[in-house]
Amino acid sequence: MSSTIDSLQTAVTALAAAWPMERVEGCDASRLVEVNRQIGHARRLLDAAASQVAAEISRQSRPELGVDSLAKKQGHRSANVFLATTLGTTTGDAAKLIQVGAATAPRLLLSGAEAPARRPHVGEALSKGLLGKDAAAAIITMLDGVESRATAAAIDEAEQTLTAQAAGLDLHALQKVLARAEAYLDPDGLEPKEADLRAQTGLTIRQERTGMIIVNGKFDPERGAPILALIDAIVTADLNAQRDDARQKGSGLPPRPIPVMQADAFVTICEHYTGCDRTNRTLPGATVIVRVSLEDLQAGTGSGLIDGIDQPICIGTVRRMAAGGGTIPMVLGADSQILDFGKDKRFFTHAQRLALAERDGGCAGCGAPPGRTKAHHIRWWSRGGPTNLSNGVLLCTSCHHLIHDQGWDIRIDGVGITAHVWLIPPAWVDPTRSPRPAARRRHDYLPAA
Repeated sequence: MSSTIDSLQTAVTALAAAWPMERVEGCDASRLVEVNRQIGHARRLLDAAASQVAAEISRQSRPELGVDSLAKKQGHRSANVFLATTLGTTTGDAAKLIQVGAATAPRLLLSGAEAPARRPHVGEALSKGLLGKDAAAAIITMLDGVESRATAAAIDEAEQTLTAQAAGLDLHALQKVLARAEAYLDPDGLEPKEADLRAQTGLTIRQERTGMIIVNGKFDPERGAPILALIDAIVTADLNAQRDDARQKGSGLPPRPIPVMQADAFVTICEHYTGCDRTNRTLPGATVIVRVSLEDLQAGTGSGLIDGIDQPICIGTVRRMAAGGGTIPMVLGADSQILDFGKDKRFFTHAQRLALAERDGGCAGCGAPPGRTKAHHIRWWSRGGPTNLSNGVLLCTSCHHLIHDQGWDIRIDGVGITAHVWLIPPAWVDPTRSPRPAARRRHDYLPAA
C-alpha cells in the first residue's frame, strides 16, 4: 500500500508541475493534453488507495460486530453509507470500492496468517495506476460470475489478459471485451442467458388521447438483430444522403436527431411491408451477419457474434440463424472467394466488404457497426493503390475525415481476414508515432495462444 501512496505523491507532484501557472482557459493544447493525462493517472492511483481503505472500513464494520462496528460508532448504519457520506459519492460507488479493495488486498486468515489476494493481477494494475475502480470492478464481477464454471488456470490467465487489455479503454468498450471473455470462459452459460432474454422479449403498442402512438419493445439478440440491422441501414443511408445534399447545395441545416430518424426508419419498414412507393429502395448494410469459426460450427462448441450486437450468442442460436433467411453466416476457415482484385477494379466488391467486416469488425477507428461504414483505400486508388484487403479498411464518415484531415496513417500487418490493423497517430498527437490497435483488436477478447 505504501508503494501506491508513494506513486500517488509522485503523480500529484507531476500534475502540479504540468498545471498551467495562471489558468486552464486558453492553455496550450499540448500542455492541456499532458495535464489531462496526469489527472487520469492520479485519479486511478487515488482509486487504488480508496479501495483499500474502503475494504478495511467494511471489515471493521461487519454486522456481527454490532455496536462495535466502526460505521455505527461514526453514526452510520453501514460501511456503504459511511463511505458514501464521507466521500460525497453514492452507496453504489462505495460498494464498488469495497468490492475492489476486498478482491485485491491480501486476505487475513483466522489464524492471523496472510493469504494472497483473490485478484492479484487487477490489484497490481490498480497500484500502477493503469486501472480505475470502475474498470477493476467490472473485471472482478465478470470473473467472479464464471469462477465456478472455469478452471483456476483459465481464470488466472483471463485476469492477466483483461487487466492488460483494459488499460486505455473506456468502460463501454471494456464491457464489450468482458462479454466476449465471458463467452470464451463459459460458452455453455450463453444458452440459458439467451433463453431468459427470449422470455423477456415483448412489444407493447398503445394510443394516447392526443393520438400519439407509443411503441415499447425488448428483443433478444437473435430476433433483435434484423431489426437493428435494418433500422441502422436506413438511418445510415439517410445521414449519407443528407451529407451529400448539403455538399451539393451548400445547406447548413443540422441533421435531424437520431431518435427521430430511427422512428422514421421504423415507419419506412412498415410502409415497405404494406406496399408503398418506396419498395424499390436499396439499403446497403441491412444484412445480418453472424460470425463463427468453422471448427465451432461443426463441433457445436464455442460461440458466435452478430455484427452490431455486443453480446455473443451460443452455438445453437448461430446454427438457427445460419439456416434462416436474411442472414449471411460468415463461416471462417475457407478461401472460396477471390478477395483481391488489384487495380482492375476501383470499388470493393460485396465479398471484399464482408471480409473487411470480419477483419476490422466495423469502423477501424471507433468501432461503429459495419453497416455504418464504407470500404476505403488506404493508399488512394487514383495514386496507384490496389483494390484488395491489404489496401482496404472500413471507416465511418467521421473517422475517415479524421484520419485523412489530421494526418493519421493506417498499417496492415499480415494477410486476409486475420491481419492486424494499426492506426498510427501524427507526430503532434504522439511524438513517437506508436501504432495503436484498431477497434476490432481493442474490443475483442484476446486470450493468450
